[in-house]
Amino acid sequence: MLLLDITIVNVALPDIQRAFHASLSDLQWTIDAYALTLAAFLLTAGSLADLFGRRLLFAIGLSIFTAGSLLCGVAGGPAFLVAARAGQGVGGAIMFATSLALIAQAFQGRDRATAFAVLGATTGVGVAVGPVLGGVLTSGISWRWIFFVNIPVGIAALLVTLRKVEESRNPFANRPDVLGFLTFSTALAALVFGLIRSEPDGWGSTTVVVSLTAAAVLLAAFVVAEVVQREPMFDFGLLRKPSFGGGLLAALAINGSLFSLLTYLILYFQQTLGLSAAQTGVRFLPLTGAIFFASGIAGRLSERVPTRALIAPGFVLIGTGLLLMRGLTVDSSWTHVLPGMIVAGIGAGFVNVPLAATAIGIVEPARAGMASGINTTFRQVGTATGVAALGAIFARHLNVTNPAQLHAGVVDGLNEILLVGAVVTFVAAVATLALIRRRDFVDPTERASMPVVEPEPAAATAA
Repeated sequence: MLLLDITIVNVALPDIQRAFHASLSDLQWTIDAYALTLAAFLLTAGSLADLFGRRLLFAIGLSIFTAGSLLCGVAGGPAFLVAARAGQGVGGAIMFATSLALIAQAFQGRDRATAFAVLGATTGVGVAVGPVLGGVLTSGISWRWIFFVNIPVGIAALLVTLRKVEESRNPFANRPDVLGFLTFSTALAALVFGLIRSEPDGWGSTTVVVSLTAAAVLLAAFVVAEVVQREPMFDFGLLRKPSFGGGLLAALAINGSLFSLLTYLILYFQQTLGLSAAQTGVRFLPLTGAIFFASGIAGRLSERVPTRALIAPGFVLIGTGLLLMRGLTVDSSWTHVLPGMIVAGIGAGFVNVPLAATAIGIVEPARAGMASGINTTFRQVGTATGVAALGAIFARHLNVTNPAQLHAGVVDGLNEILLVGAVVTFVAAVATLALIRRRDFVDPTERASMPVVEPEPAAATAA
């Protein structure tokens, strides 16, 4: 439900824009409010779950997410919708942070491996089905139903959780890192706010300068707080292994490039090409199909070749795919971007699978929860900052009043951010090739003999 919600909303953005006469920044906040709160609360939610009980926190998160979905569905304006999306993000963070720990507790041995495989398959289905389901609901009924569809699922999941899932805690749980949470979340919010306001207000405006300066100061305060804390939510000691930093950079880059670009590609499909939401969703199937196909290959290769030998070429393929999509004109057909979507999808599949393994493969089992949670947090940071930064570039081309000029502006803006996204992925390819090293990974035979503490802030990998 969480990953479905991430992908299902994008395809409905043009309909939401028309319903509320919303601005581009309103649409950006519709995406970023969810990504921001998800990133900000994820690690703290894991600590709370360890302390007060994972089933309890999962039920609370599920309730918040379901209530947020209801509020999104009945929203009467963009501000209310953004606030409700933020509520969804809080609930989603709690669910992400507890889901893997609950599965690990409920299943043992081979059954546990099967359960995680089912979770992975469900994740893939959510990513693939989201645009199509979102398009069908938006075109067939109303955009509001992309949120209402979560309500019966959420209620059913809550009943199953309360009746079937056993409670568990970490007897050695640490208190939440309140200072780290406050400095990180406010720094991220200030950064995204400054990026989104850069186009309407200008980079030199007081609002933007103050926001970006505050973000830098708060980020520095976060680093200091985490270094001096005895039990930080982000252990900077993990960065002593370059591979961990390489994995975080990869997580930031893939969500900040390809997955952030999809928001603006959808606007092009619907506003310039005149496609419906349902038609748009169907046209994303080649991309998701390519991701599925490549993920299967990458999964088999990951046991035979070095991780960086998959991630770095994957980024090269993503960048190549984005460049193939460029050259759009107002007269282009959607098939112009089809080859690029397929190539980029193959690259994303090559990155996603080993990236998940990188998050936990270089740490001992007792710290796998924190490592996984940090990696997922960086993916959401990539989404939030990517949508905001690319949107600031995209919006520069939309300051026109003539409809014909507006279509040309959309095309020009998309061509430019496709180039920016490609540059990001090529830089990520070089960086991950240099940083991710086989010797940083814990040997599987050594891992088997290490003590395992029940998972800490664990999180599923999100697109």
